[in-house]
Amino acid sequence: MNSFHVRLCRLLVVKGRALSVFATVPRCDSSSHRTVFHFSRSMATFGDQFPAKRPQKKQKEPLRRLKTKENRNKRGDVHGPSNVYVQVVGAGSRDSAATLYVFSEFNRYLFNCGEGTQRLMQEHKLKAAWLDNIFLTRLSWENVGGLSGMILTLKDTGVPECVLSGPPQLKNYLHAIKSFSGPLEDIKLSVQPYTEEMHKDETMTVYQVPIFGKSRSDRGRNSPKSGSSSPAKRSPKRDDFHHNGRGDESGERPAAVRDTSLVVAFVCKLHPKKGNFLVAQAKELGLPVGTAAIGPLIAALKDGKTIIHDGKEIRPEQVCTPTDPGPVFIVVECPSEEFVEGVCTNQQLRRYQNGEIEDSAVLVVHMTPESVLETDQYKEWMERFPSTTEHLILNEHVCTLHNTRSYKIQTQLNMIHPEIFPQLKALKAKQPQAALHVPNVRAECLLKFQLRPVMEWQRDAVPACSTEEFVKEASEVPNFLEEVEKCRKTCSAEAAELSVPGDRYPEVVFLGTGSALPMKIRNVSGTLVNISPSQSLLLDCGEGTFGQLCRHYGDDVDEALSKISTVFISHLHADHHTGLIKLLYQRQRALASLGKPFSPIYLVAPAQIMVWLGQYHDYCEEILSHFNHIPNRFLCDDAEVSKPKTHSLIQAVLKRNNLEKFRTCIVRHCKNAFACSFVHQSGWKLAFSGDTMPCDAFVNIGRNATLLIHEATLEDELEEEAVEKRHSTTSQAIGIGMKMNADFIMLNHFSQRYAKIPLFSEDFSDKVGISFDHMKVCFRDFKTLPKLIPALKTLFAEEIEEMEERRDKREQRNLRGSSNEAAGRSEVERGAKREQEEAGMHSEDNKRLKTS
Repeated sequence: MNSFHVRLCRLLVVKGRALSVFATVPRCDSSSHRTVFHFSRSMATFGDQFPAKRPQKKQKEPLRRLKTKENRNKRGDVHGPSNVYVQVVGAGSRDSAATLYVFSEFNRYLFNCGEGTQRLMQEHKLKAAWLDNIFLTRLSWENVGGLSGMILTLKDTGVPECVLSGPPQLKNYLHAIKSFSGPLEDIKLSVQPYTEEMHKDETMTVYQVPIFGKSRSDRGRNSPKSGSSSPAKRSPKRDDFHHNGRGDESGERPAAVRDTSLVVAFVCKLHPKKGNFLVAQAKELGLPVGTAAIGPLIAALKDGKTIIHDGKEIRPEQVCTPTDPGPVFIVVECPSEEFVEGVCTNQQLRRYQNGEIEDSAVLVVHMTPESVLETDQYKEWMERFPSTTEHLILNEHVCTLHNTRSYKIQTQLNMIHPEIFPQLKALKAKQPQAALHVPNVRAECLLKFQLRPVMEWQRDAVPACSTEEFVKEASEVPNFLEEVEKCRKTCSAEAAELSVPGDRYPEVVFLGTGSALPMKIRNVSGTLVNISPSQSLLLDCGEGTFGQLCRHYGDDVDEALSKISTVFISHLHADHHTGLIKLLYQRQRALASLGKPFSPIYLVAPAQIMVWLGQYHDYCEEILSHFNHIPNRFLCDDAEVSKPKTHSLIQAVLKRNNLEKFRTCIVRHCKNAFACSFVHQSGWKLAFSGDTMPCDAFVNIGRNATLLIHEATLEDELEEEAVEKRHSTTSQAIGIGMKMNADFIMLNHFSQRYAKIPLFSEDFSDKVGISFDHMKVCFRDFKTLPKLIPALKTLFAEEIEEMEERRDKREQRNLRGSSNEAAGRSEVERGAKREQEEAGMHSEDNKRLKTS
């Protein structure tokens, strides 16, 4: 009866007859695992309007772990694993922070987790759900930028526990991310600070080695190099943002307790592995190979014991290969010259250089910039390791591509329209590599160093990125080249007629068009609006937005960053704002490198974002001086702006971007979710939905928009699911555009189940376009965009066919479910009728008895 009641509630919501039912959020019952991810993630937000308390389940160990333990117990193996390798995920380039993945048949580990790590692991099939431990060398955004998203994914995939090792402030970081992730009760997150030193599991023992920079007096006071006002002077008052219970009665922020002088190195020693039993030699010596008696003899010999068999002494070395004592590898970050002395004079690390006290390291991983590698002291430290030690270097001077699937799909889309789908670019190092005196290897994405069974470099997994191959593959798709030729002829004719000088701006660059979590084809939300040659505005900033800018602009990324004066954050779901901190740091760096004065950006965002940013500022790194915050609600039509400072900031935003109006409204998603619209002085208007169900308030502020960018998370047949998740379907988004009287509608924020292309609805017209990552659109392209659809449908014909098959199967299941439900209701009704008749008969019998 309960399931029928829930379905009835959903029906009422969809039909719009009782929207108040929406206050009780029904549980997602979709069979798609990714759908469950998206739902749980979209529900997790700070102060959510629709809290859903679930009973806590007893955490279970994943099947992989149970099987591993079972297999180890069967063979009685208490020694180390037989297959172990270290693999590069992010090579340390500017768009992909240095990240290592360590594999054994028993455990999986990450060393650092910068932005984009999750996306790379998904693309290259490194299973995040198998992670046991994450080691952080330093509490900087370069190292933890992708950690909040990774934790949410681990929680969603059912990982019961994950251990974070490194700086003690990791506990504060975990507390801070709960301000937007919601409670993390379904996963046990434990922090193992460097003071606990040792971590031991089935694969290896890891020793944490703390290293302190020279200057510890500057702790917590690192203001931007640009010379802007110090954080102490600029720290917001209590009234400027949502107060979180910290600070004194005067409203001043408490003193920061972050420690930027600490890095943690990790010394990893694999457990010894017993030698292999040599069957042929054992037979020659007369051992009972192939019988039940051989088991105890092998165990004794592998343990290094000499045995007596048939009066003959047999020593382990006669029938077993030598025991592998367990190689050592070291992961060290030396982020700047301030840490060189601390690294080079550290006594714990020195023990693994000369081989006298401990075995020498077979591999040293250096997460070290070129400026440090060039110092004589660091070079000498590297030379103190034996000549047999391998050195792997991860920094911005690497030459490798990470997101090859992005390059592939963009190359193929570029064949359709080179201007709307420009080729992606790669960043090139501007300085030469340091001349080192020891052999070294520069990191490449997926490069492996095998530790067992044989120590060697392996490049077979390093992804190739061949434009010729990508073009050839697309050319072999039936009818694709013909459609491309038709499209080009039509577009060329129209371009000749419509070409007007100076109509390039505004220019909209879609940096992320997917929802929930970053995937190989579509990154999460981010849309850059280049208002003029010198001014840009960013709409949402999901994880990896800066990496997308790097791939889009290449060596011109600093110029693009320097133009961004305003960032609008629609709401506090992780896929809409966790790229903000890196963008702010990189923008500061860009301004400095271009010799331009630093000025804070205008951050138009929900007031609650200050809880997260304030805690990150206090416990991790200085950030508050990088922006001036304007709460979204102050730009709503009915808002009263009482503070002169806020009023002046709003006027500054309008003036800086040459805007007449900038309006926001609350939309139907989570609590404190907003859409926005803005009108340029030249008359054009852009409306941006953020995440929302169809919303009349948004129609009002976006009326007569030149361009509407609206989320279309789900296909039309999944309207129920869209209601559950508070999103829009394709036709609903188009309907809002029609109601708004928008000149053109661009759909974005697609569910990741539509990785390459969404399903088309009957409502598509010549006023509707589909967004792709790295798509560049000007207003003059509106007539061109619908003409690209035949070529797009041909290129992705296989994917569309698969999605349509899934839709048909889903509809059949729903029909069967509906008929079974109807049959069940009929049976219940017949049963109830019989009960009533029987009750009537009993009543009649009782009357007769009384009469008698």
